[in-house]
Amino acid sequence: MTPSGTLGRQSAALPLRVLPVASLGTGRARRLVARNVKAYRRGWTLLLSGFFEPLFYLLSIGLGLNHLVGHLRLDGRVVTYAAYVAPGLLASSAMNGSIFDATFATFFKLKITKSYEALVATPLRVRDIAVGEISWALIRGSLYSLTFLCVMAVLGLVQSPWAVFCFPAASLVGFAFGGLGMGLTCYLRNWQDFDFLFLAIMPLFLFSAVFYPLGVYPGWLQGVVTWTPLYQGVSLIRELDAGLLTPAIAAHVTYLAVMGVGGMQLAIHRLGRLLLP
Repeated sequence: MTPSGTLGRQSAALPLRVLPVASLGTGRARRLVARNVKAYRRGWTLLLSGFFEPLFYLLSIGLGLNHLVGHLRLDGRVVTYAAYVAPGLLASSAMNGSIFDATFATFFKLKITKSYEALVATPLRVRDIAVGEISWALIRGSLYSLTFLCVMAVLGLVQSPWAVFCFPAASLVGFAFGGLGMGLTCYLRNWQDFDFLFLAIMPLFLFSAVFYPLGVYPGWLQGVVTWTPLYQGVSLIRELDAGLLTPAIAAHVTYLAVMGVGGMQLAIHRLGRLLLP
């Protein structure tokens, strides 16, 4: 093998060694993750596109309305509106980065190119396919999260040293939505069914306390919002960013972990029904 070929293989595998979230893709599943890394080497601009949406929200709403809204109280602390919005947008960035890869890309490979049918003819098992795809979705969401967290630090929106744990928390959000997204995608019949996906994501984004405190909602709606998955991620990251270490953090982590594992098991079960005789 030529030196340039060796260097290319090392470059493609670099994210698998650097990112701790890649530990999900162990064994044969790493082959699929490495394949996705290679596939995006020529389409790296697609990776950048998902980062700009939450950044534009932060610059336009968070900073633009910061002088109009003023300061907000967060469990006894007074924070600027931009500092309040930023952790919520970090959670939504992790969600967007992972769920779209776990849904659209999964559906395309499952229904259009029939890639998974070819993969099960190799030593890869159905579980390896599910774990590999969710791991890649997790890596993509983590890349968005890490970049967005750096932007928060540059803009002075990091509130406490505990914010370093916002990155693994955002990775957990990406895992939760990646797992559930792939699990549900395996049940979609055609592209029109993705309308239901957008119908679910938009209310999650707007009604998960990303832009407004929970107290502004009516009492009945507050109870609904607190059980939504993005709100769990937003609250987890916002509390870590503010240095508010409460027992609720354990509840948020448990909720998101169960959601991710449950979605992954759902994907494994459904793929097995679709791919295996």
